[in-house]
Amino acid sequence: MKKSKVTSIDVARHAGVSQSAVSRAFSRTPTQSGVSPETKKRILKSADELGYRPNAIARSLITQRSNIVALLFSYLDNQFYALALEKLCIELQKTGFHALVFMMPSTDEGVEETVSQLLEYQVDGIITASVELSSTLVKFCSQREIPVVMFNRFQEHEGIASVTTDNVSGGRIAARHLIETGHRRIALLSGWERSSTSRDRKFGFEAELRENGHRLYVHEVGHFDLKRTGEAIRKMFGDPNDAHPDALFALNDYMAIEAISILRSELKFSIPDDLSVIGFDDIPLAAMPEFSLTTLRQPINNMVTNAVRQINELVRKNIVEVENISLAPKLIERRTVKQRR
Repeated sequence: MKKSKVTSIDVARHAGVSQSAVSRAFSRTPTQSGVSPETKKRILKSADELGYRPNAIARSLITQRSNIVALLFSYLDNQFYALALEKLCIELQKTGFHALVFMMPSTDEGVEETVSQLLEYQVDGIITASVELSSTLVKFCSQREIPVVMFNRFQEHEGIASVTTDNVSGGRIAARHLIETGHRRIALLSGWERSSTSRDRKFGFEAELRENGHRLYVHEVGHFDLKRTGEAIRKMFGDPNDAHPDALFALNDYMAIEAISILRSELKFSIPDDLSVIGFDDIPLAAMPEFSLTTLRQPINNMVTNAVRQINELVRKNIVEVENISLAPKLIERRTVKQRR
């Protein structure tokens, strides 16, 4: 015979309290009308003795909140996003949310269909990383009062919060460092050209070169993709008769490390003697001795904290106006840039 399920009413009777006190004792979100420590201890003791576990689905029907935040990622082979996913999940759990991860297309194709599917899960909010949203989707989420926070992306849509690194400033810092170390034939390896990160880093880099009397020696698109990065590097450096660049700025470490690997093993370049390389992100692999990559560090912990704080405040309706936060990058000097003066 199937054992009957223990309910919050059973716990309330056993502990000698009201059913609402049981609900408040198990609430993940503190309220002004919480229960005293002594009462909560008695309730939890009764629940343990009876084998009671709160029903999250039933609670969501009452509160009209699922306590689920959708995390949208387009790829995790880049260490930066794998690390960001881990940190976002941990930080969300601290604030009483559960993360529901959706893998998205690497471009903006098919995003609308996937987002429409995830909304069937009644998510309380959305954090997008490496994903751009169309105006239609932004309007769709706004009409349903589903807050959206963009992580490492920025779009000029009203009502959309964002947390990014100051990518324009990061591009300028990279260019300035190469100029100050005596480089003249400076190349750029950009990412997916419709992403805000690639666009802004490229803009800052070119602006700083131009203002210092320089121009790009050569530019190729790696699309934040290993295969496309390899093709771009072979195109830039594969002809031994060409005067090759003396410096390369790759718009993320993922592409920079792939570029270094091909340049060393296949094209027989010495880094940094033949070519200096700068990346962007400062992923753990960049600090490994075999790469020791000079790069621009994104303050990932600060980015995660601010993204989760915003989604929490927007879901709880503690704030009305969204924030677009831009944090300063930091140049991390290692051993892939040579002083050429």
